[in-house]
Amino acid sequence: MTTNTTPQTAQTADTVKQGPAPTTLLYTVIAGSLLTIVSAFLAWTWTAEFPGDLTYYGSPAGLQYVTLAGAALTLAHALSALGVKGFGWLTPNGSRKALFFLTLGNLAATWFTVLAITVVLGGVVNVEPGALVALVGSLIPVIAVSKLPDDTRKAAPAKELPSWAEILIITAVFAIGLFVITYGIDTDDKEPQLFVAYLITVGLAAFALNKSGLFARLGGLTAKYRQVTLLGTAAAAIAFPFIQQSGDTYTLIAVNILIFATVALGLNVVVGLAGLLDLGYVAFLGVGAYAAALVSGSTASAFGIHLPFWAAVIVGALASLIFGVVIGAPTLRLRGDYLAIVTLGFGEIFRIAMGNLDGTSGPDITNGPNGIPNIPHLELFGWNFGESHVVGGITLGAYANYYFLMLLVMALVVVVFARAGSSRIGRAWVAIREDETAAEAMGINGFKVKLIAFALGATLAGLAGTVQAHVNSTVVPENYVFAGPVPPNSAFLLAAVILGGMGTIRGPILGAALLFLIPAKLAFLQDYQLLAFGIALILLMRFRPEGLIANKRAQLEFHDDTADQAPTDLATAKAGA
Repeated sequence: MTTNTTPQTAQTADTVKQGPAPTTLLYTVIAGSLLTIVSAFLAWTWTAEFPGDLTYYGSPAGLQYVTLAGAALTLAHALSALGVKGFGWLTPNGSRKALFFLTLGNLAATWFTVLAITVVLGGVVNVEPGALVALVGSLIPVIAVSKLPDDTRKAAPAKELPSWAEILIITAVFAIGLFVITYGIDTDDKEPQLFVAYLITVGLAAFALNKSGLFARLGGLTAKYRQVTLLGTAAAAIAFPFIQQSGDTYTLIAVNILIFATVALGLNVVVGLAGLLDLGYVAFLGVGAYAAALVSGSTASAFGIHLPFWAAVIVGALASLIFGVVIGAPTLRLRGDYLAIVTLGFGEIFRIAMGNLDGTSGPDITNGPNGIPNIPHLELFGWNFGESHVVGGITLGAYANYYFLMLLVMALVVVVFARAGSSRIGRAWVAIREDETAAEAMGINGFKVKLIAFALGATLAGLAGTVQAHVNSTVVPENYVFAGPVPPNSAFLLAAVILGGMGTIRGPILGAALLFLIPAKLAFLQDYQLLAFGIALILLMRFRPEGLIANKRAQLEFHDDTADQAPTDLATAKAGA
């Protein structure tokens, strides 16, 4: 007997075979996200002994805010995937991959929190029903998203909005970014669990927004309103010390991040643009710091000189420039690993020499291992950087003064890097980086071009070192090692450039911020910090070898498909060299 299968029956069979419809799965994601949001308003434990006090009903606290934010972001993207009006702007490249990273981040942060409660308080018995609801609520969206079909698409042009609306979007983005950064920096060192959950959520959310195409869309807006973007960046940076409620503790972290980022930008000239592997770059930071310390009126200075700050800056920058030329002239004829070994040796020689100039092993100049202490605070136009000041009714601590100073230094370094990278000499650096033999065959003086890069990078590092000496009030040789658990050091500086993205401006700044902030907040890991650091670098090289922010110009100019374009680029570089 023959049985005829009707089209409707066949369609039903296909539906069963394919699984639930995407709409049903998206509603499941929404339900799980709402359940997670509700759980944030319930108690997760019964005792206030766990950091953050998660015992309240009706009021989120501590780690619950992280879960709440992750669930809310997941909910918004699920509504965008459903086509709800007003949310489609979030996912120009599709929503499935973005939802995957968002739900995974929320799951990881939530389950980590519950696990931390169990470990810290000593047993599952300390977990309240609110935490169990959060576990279930964060798990449901992950399962549902894993069954969603891939909807990746090429982003269509966004609907044209009025100028005021687009500027308002840029302003809102800067405000949200400032809040997220401030929240991470302000996390209490006594609550390392909060920072870990924050890091998980923000990291995976960043990947999600990149996959959805939202970052690219926002990048188009910022490029369209360049002046507004620059003003917004400046306003967000200036506003940071004014919104600190805990005094100078976290402002000092911000100052050190700016110093670290400035030095990383200088190294980016050497490594990112010119392609020279320098493993002793932190020594140039030390040269600038020591030079400034010796002429800034320290009681331990062998010279007994007290120059004004502008003069100390010039002395520090010139000292680093001279050392850059002296070290670069005989060594830059080497390439690759040989150059790396020589620069590594220079970094170690500098540290050892500073420790031996103590009057016993050598001339009494640097006070040996004890360093140069008691460096006086800066004073410009009657403004003492070592004192608190009231601005607009808000008391700014002493480190806020150095924060604003480093913003100016950072702006100067960014301008120098941007101008140099876009100039003819910058094109020569890029040509040398990609193929030194081919560049020299086109007539570029490779040694001259590399020496300029080395000298410029050293000068920028020395500039940052002059400020670092006054911020720390002391300079010691141990601050300038090749590798160690605390940045800045040569290994972390190089990692910041590679992690952020070589040859870019934003990349090393982002890399430096992450590599300084994360070790500072995860001090409880102690000896395991370098292990975690190594694992993170391996994962980065595997999944994003171009860094967090890729150098688009390098990809376009030296892609295999555009090999015929290289002679033109080299000829342009030759003209500048």
